[in-house]
Amino acid sequence: MEPLDLLVVAPHPDDAEISTGGIIAVSRRQNLRVGVVDLTSGEPTPHGTEQRRKQETEAASRILDLSWRHNLGLPNRSLQATLEARRQLAEVFRRTRPAVILAPWWQDAHPDHVAASTLVDDARFWSRLSRSDLDGDPFWPPLLLHYFSIHLKVHPAASVVIDISDVIEQKMDSVTAWKSQLIDGRPQEFPTIIDDIRDRARYWGWTIGRAYGEPLFNREQIGLGSLSHILR
Repeated sequence: MEPLDLLVVAPHPDDAEISTGGIIAVSRRQNLRVGVVDLTSGEPTPHGTEQRRKQETEAASRILDLSWRHNLGLPNRSLQATLEARRQLAEVFRRTRPAVILAPWWQDAHPDHVAASTLVDDARFWSRLSRSDLDGDPFWPPLLLHYFSIHLKVHPAASVVIDISDVIEQKMDSVTAWKSQLIDGRPQEFPTIIDDIRDRARYWGWTIGRAYGEPLFNREQIGLGSLSHILR
């Protein structure tokens, strides 16, 4: 397949839309090839089913105009960074050859999110190995950034914030496609979880002097050719 410019690794279907839906939409409007690999089905949940989650996945993917999406089918609620899971994700990296990977931040109350972050690190390293029995040619994804999909009541600092002001409604449409997870059975008085998602985007937009934004964190330095690259 044609290499991806951006690959979002999501512990469950809906994590990519909630945390990076705006970044995905902005990237697609720039004609970048964007994919999502969901690690688990996300089921069982109180109001979801396997079939319903598949339908919601398809709807959200259409709204964001994703170039590629795949589900690894790893176990929901008991996701672990096992050797077999590492192999499967490393082979996804070799097949899609993304220039940038977005992975969950490594601190969270949800153990699946913590495991997913570790799994991305491990699979990224394995993806580069030669003289292995992994499918595909060796590949080192050059840039790994982390997005905040967290259940802890914390406010981590971002390395960069992407302006998503022009695509906020597209992001929110992709979020509300997940009715089984974010709408059904939940209180509808203000503030709803949908309100919270929009308000977080509004906060991050405020931090950069824009209407809406989405944050990313980088553990390493990002090189720039000159300060002109960050002048507005």
